[in-house]
Amino acid sequence: MSLRDRILSDLKDAMRAQDSTRVSTLRLIQAAIKDRDIAARQEDRCDGCDLPEIQAILQKLLKQREESAETYENAGRLDLAERERAEAEIVSSYLPEPMKPAEIAQAAQSVVSELDAGGLKDMGRCMAALKERYTGRMDFAKAGKEVKTLLQGQA
Repeated sequence: MSLRDRILSDLKDAMRAQDSTRVSTLRLIQAAIKDRDIAARQEDRCDGCDLPEIQAILQKLLKQREESAETYENAGRLDLAERERAEAEIVSSYLPEPMKPAEIAQAAQSVVSELDAGGLKDMGRCMAALKERYTGRMDFAKAGKEVKTLLQGQA
């Protein structure tokens, strides 16, 4: 079952169960995917967005929910922060298991050596290769720090 089909099936199940938080979150996910499909069609990709793009959308939604929860928490709105965290949990259930810091370090090391990167000027190439291979699984902020450390050591 594709990720799109799984989201649609889960939305139907949530509607039957009258789980309003889950329904609204899944509709938000579907709207974001549909928006990206429209943009893809304008780029002459009739199939719409593919799995890595959907995973990138989900990661973006997850990050937005986590940032919102933190903002609400700092403002003393614990009820809204709790709702954002619940939505983040729903979104994260559709993402593959995130990479551990050791795996991120290993992947960064392999990309740097593969591309024969020689300094910070190659940072963009390394990050592009990581995004191409690990979209949906890797925290690119942590990966960026790791790649930068590796490249500074070679400069």
